[in-house]
Amino acid sequence: MAPHPLDNPAFDSLANRHRGLALAHGEVLRYPADIAPFLGVPRDGHADAAALEALLPPGDTALVIGPHPALPPGFVLEPQFTLVQMHCPEPLAETPGPEIVELGEDRRADLLELIALVYPHYFRPRAMAMGRYFGMYENGRLAAIAGERMGPPGFREVSAICTHPEHLGRGHARRLTAFLCNDLLAGGLQPFLHVSPSNTRALGLYESMGFRHRAGLAFSALRRG
Repeated sequence: MAPHPLDNPAFDSLANRHRGLALAHGEVLRYPADIAPFLGVPRDGHADAAALEALLPPGDTALVIGPHPALPPGFVLEPQFTLVQMHCPEPLAETPGPEIVELGEDRRADLLELIALVYPHYFRPRAMAMGRYFGMYENGRLAAIAGERMGPPGFREVSAICTHPEHLGRGHARRLTAFLCNDLLAGGLQPFLHVSPSNTRALGLYESMGFRHRAGLAFSALRRG
């Protein structure tokens, strides 16, 4: 049986929708470090020392989801946790709230300011190259955002769902997530997302909205000394 595209989301996104963004050496692919921290290999245990050496400079770190590479000398794989992958097979109930606007280049500074405050770990300065981002403003401030990230064929990852601390509890994350997921479903794409198992608040939100658990995926940091 062929593997499911979501079993190897970074690689299948880099090999398809984001091929134009990918840094490639042999069968190993990665995003440029200023776009996203992810690296992908075609299968678990894939061995290509030359590719890893070419794509990870000394001192660099990449994140790996799903299949992991064989480690050549000088590389260390640090398991983080089993990432919870959820998918959205059906339209979600939408809720009223502030106007939702697409965030273009003219709003990049607003987005980066919010990200730096509440979601700094996996977001990179040029992450908007991966897809669309949407947000809601309140009193002139960007109050919440949601965007697109990886895109294996037929699927689209919903990511960077976050709310300014002063605007929590107003349903903004729910509203943006439902809006974006329904838009993707209408376009023939199935939304999915990843959640840390320790983020019980987010897990509860997505479950209550109608997301379903699909898989637990190995999630590790690949470091080169």
